Amino acid sequence: MTDAPTDATAEPSPAEPAAVPLVPADKPESWWATLRFFLILFVLALLLRTLIAAPFSIPSGSMIPRLLIGDYLFVSKWSYGYSRYSVPFGLLGFDGRILGGLPERGDVVVFRHPVDGNDLVKRVIGLPGDTIELRRGEVILNGRPLPRQRIADFAMPVSPNSPCKGHEGGVRETPGDDGTPLCLYPRFRETLPDGRSYEVLDQITNWDGDTFGPVRVPEGRVFVMGDNRDDSLDSRFDPADPDPRNRGVGLVPVDNLIGKVMVTFWSTDGSAAWLKPWTWFSAARWGRIGG
Repeated sequence: MTDAPTDATAEPSPAEPAAVPLVPADKPESWWATLRFFLILFVLALLLRTLIAAPFSIPSGSMIPRLLIGDYLFVSKWSYGYSRYSVPFGLLGFDGRILGGLPERGDVVVFRHPVDGNDLVKRVIGLPGDTIELRRGEVILNGRPLPRQRIADFAMPVSPNSPCKGHEGGVRETPGDDGTPLCLYPRFRETLPDGRSYEVLDQITNWDGDTFGPVRVPEGRVFVMGDNRDDSLDSRFDPADPDPRNRGVGLVPVDNLIGKVMVTFWSTDGSAAWLKPWTWFSAARWGRIGG
């Protein structure tokens, strides 16, 4: 008897599943990585504000017409070198200036008040060695009056942050063509010996600061004035005066200079409300941006 065949085909075994590469699970960032990121941002912002530029806002009308209340500026930090006032928050304290240089007459500068520590903005009129005098509001530089030409009144739109403020008989309020009230200031063009000129306001001729000096500017100091000559407590006034209404800045130490005004990057008339974002744009003074 012949045995039964034994060569029947065997059933194939199921295929092995393809190997899937293992992907490591994402690890949550450590607290140190997050902290390091914010520390780097802080250091970069600090370097930018210290070495390149810093923002500054205008809180008063002492520099009308060049600057209005509500203007926001960039101030160059490299123009006159660096002092301890260049570093935000007073993080570094040292005497003198690094890469220091003097401003030019006519520069608009931001500086630290020699007494109260506030940051202010004025125009440089006198440098070390200059003699400054004022007679009936006319600036006399080194014995020669600065040429001053009467030009059209400066018409400032009256707004929540820019009221029609001035000396009686020196300013007047009038409606504009569109009905918006305007504040008119007597305006002049003043010219420095090198031909550089700028606009100033001189409301009346018998204000306290209209007669001054002569005073010689010593080494390491500059003489500054506001363009709104009858509404500026500047180098004509004692910084240590016990009456804050008469407290000026005196002869400003060069080390107190923070920087030179570059450009206006934003300007608002004060009518905006933080909780109403659409008013941020209606309150903007677009024509002043970039000036």
